[in-house]
Amino acid sequence: MLPLHDAFTRHLAQTSPHPLALDIVKAEGCTLIDRNDRRYLDLVAGLAVNNVGHRHPKVVQAIKDQCDRYLHVIPYGEFVQEPQVRFAEKLTALLPPALDTVYFVNSGTEAIEAAVKLAKRVTGRTRLIGCRKSYHGSTHGSLSLTDNEAKKYRNRPLLPDTLHITFNASADLAHITDAVACVVVEPIQGDAGVRVPDAAWMKALRARCDATGTLLVFDEVQTGFGRTGKRFAYEHFGVVPDILVLGKALGGGMPTGAYVSSNERMRLLTHEPVLGHITTFGGHPIPCAAGLAALEVLEHEELAANAERMGMLFKQLLVHPRIVEVRGRGLMLAVDLGDADLVQRVVLGCLAEGVLGFWFLSCPSAFRIAPPLVISEEEVRSACTVILRMLDRG
Repeated sequence: MLPLHDAFTRHLAQTSPHPLALDIVKAEGCTLIDRNDRRYLDLVAGLAVNNVGHRHPKVVQAIKDQCDRYLHVIPYGEFVQEPQVRFAEKLTALLPPALDTVYFVNSGTEAIEAAVKLAKRVTGRTRLIGCRKSYHGSTHGSLSLTDNEAKKYRNRPLLPDTLHITFNASADLAHITDAVACVVVEPIQGDAGVRVPDAAWMKALRARCDATGTLLVFDEVQTGFGRTGKRFAYEHFGVVPDILVLGKALGGGMPTGAYVSSNERMRLLTHEPVLGHITTFGGHPIPCAAGLAALEVLEHEELAANAERMGMLFKQLLVHPRIVEVRGRGLMLAVDLGDADLVQRVVLGCLAEGVLGFWFLSCPSAFRIAPPLVISEEEVRSACTVILRMLDRG
């Protein structure tokens, strides 16, 4: 066998020329441990996946218990599988009445694809609208809605009849007409560098969709499950979408995604044709069991409230002449330095000091702070001490 790092670069397809290549052998809470027994304070949470922390004991136990019962038994939708049903039941109990039916898929990206299919079926329309600086995934449909030309140009042609409006721009709402099937929006933009919309714009967006019969789709793949200080980011604005798209933290660390809408709309996928959307592994019992446990942890340990408190603490502590702005909600934050090279130096310098941060694809002048929601005040203060020290070095 090759040495592990050599095998990593030789036999696994790479996504960038210079991956961080940390060799992690254990993770727990907010801590990652590498093969040399070095510890890292995780400010990334697997990119907003590990909201309840790495290997929360209740999530681990739920996975073990389900492994003792059964794994995959049939593609989604044919059997009554208790992990799917109970997870959907618990999830919809926390959502508005119009979001009462869940379709589990494999990832947030697939959930975006399926939500667009549902919107076309409901409305009979084909035009799609996304937002400038958005990110919704890397498949052809989700990439069509994404506004990042550096990721798109090698993959054209993408979906036709797809437009983009400017986030927070009231005048652009006029592009939403009775030809549009859906508008897909991150209620807080993530990869754009954590951009929070005006509440008035969100309400105007909802009103414009209502006036034109257009479905409003919220991509809460990154913002969901307590990340922004509330269970879901739409709660900050008092606006309920027609379709809610979920992923990342949905599975408590296991891979899964979902889209949620009304039972009336979802039933359209059952006929003309049957299997309006179909997935073999969507709703796999292991991620559903893990996700249900994680959702219960999120509620019982009041992690959304902790995200709000710890997010405010980060903002209070991260004051430095080189910091242009710390923006965001809860523990979905961007530290904008106004200088892409400085961001690289700070992120890599923090890594050398045992603090894992990460950057944004579409906002190179900032780095992200999105730790597990179980992070403690002591851990926040420790992380900020390291970040400020790296900024002093410049």
